Amino acid sequence: RDGRYTESPILTKWPAGGLRKLWKQPVGGGYASFVVAGGRAFTIEQRRKQEAVTAYDVATGRELWFHAYDADFQESMGGDGPRATPTWHGGLVYSLGATGELRVLDEASGKLKWSRNILSDNGAENLQWGMAASPLIVDDKVVVQPGGDGGRSFVAYNKLTGEPVWKSLDDRQAYTTPMLLTLAGRRQILSITARRAVGLAPEDGTLLWDYPWTTEYDVNAAMPIPVDSNRIVLSSGYGHGAALVEISAKGSGFAARTVWSNNRLKNKFNHSVLHDGYLYGLDEAILACMDPRTGELKWKGGRYGYGQLLLASGHLIVTTESGEVVLVRATPERHTEVARFQAIEGKTWNVPAIDNGLLLVRNINEMACFSLKP
Repeated sequence: RDGRYTESPILTKWPAGGLRKLWKQPVGGGYASFVVAGGRAFTIEQRRKQEAVTAYDVATGRELWFHAYDADFQESMGGDGPRATPTWHGGLVYSLGATGELRVLDEASGKLKWSRNILSDNGAENLQWGMAASPLIVDDKVVVQPGGDGGRSFVAYNKLTGEPVWKSLDDRQAYTTPMLLTLAGRRQILSITARRAVGLAPEDGTLLWDYPWTTEYDVNAAMPIPVDSNRIVLSSGYGHGAALVEISAKGSGFAARTVWSNNRLKNKFNHSVLHDGYLYGLDEAILACMDPRTGELKWKGGRYGYGQLLLASGHLIVTTESGEVVLVRATPERHTEVARFQAIEGKTWNVPAIDNGLLLVRNINEMACFSLKP
């Protein structure tokens, strides 16, 4: 969940007309991306009044199966449909819909293994822009963020049966997907709620540390970026900015302190990536490079709207809000755009995905696959 593709080198000299297209076709609405395993690409989309978890053959785009159920999230400002990219683990697809439906499906057949609505299950109200955080697999558990009070903000279920394992905190949730990492020598779940960043013990959900992080409208959506063994960068939009936070052992617990904070990098709902010691991300709608050690802005350039980006072979693959795919060198010296082409049409807030040298892009209207193989 760090936005980095390291499986194989990619093509960095693109043809004048853009990357070679393998296929393009319509897709249901929503803002989820693809998760890919075993040649299958899984996503979740809105089909009329139903959410559908779907599996496609990566090479051809052929639909392999779909699992649909009644759910129709509508929001006039952000748009309709599901938001959270499914999670693949051990032959199962864990999908969370915009209204809180957690569905666990067999990867080969789409057969339902178990399901729960994490909102009704935990007495939680939906967020203004819907459930957007992908499920996290930790050991024998799947961790989700319903945001219920009474100690039901973070919830872990048994990943195979759906039985509750633990529940933790009272925070109203935001839109940030949780991640598993080791900070200050302690393995932990890192996430950002509506009001703070938190580190939780994976075993039982115990709060290890917290750090205040409040943004207008409670919109914390971008992933935290680990920069070394005990420091992370947080970033949010709506004028908030970024901060480098250091986590250290303190007595029997942990403490978080600010190393620096500024408003030079404001990730609205798009993540940054770390490469060779520098951060690259969208400051609202303009690409920027920052030194995470000092908070110094190295450069800003290129207006890509509220798009998304991935790092591969020392380059940034940026999908613009209008559906273009752009190749930018990941270097702190200057903003250098290498190539761009129109990949899909329509509002594109969905994160691209790369698997085995193939680039998958989708938005609220259509999806496509392009070859990045040298």
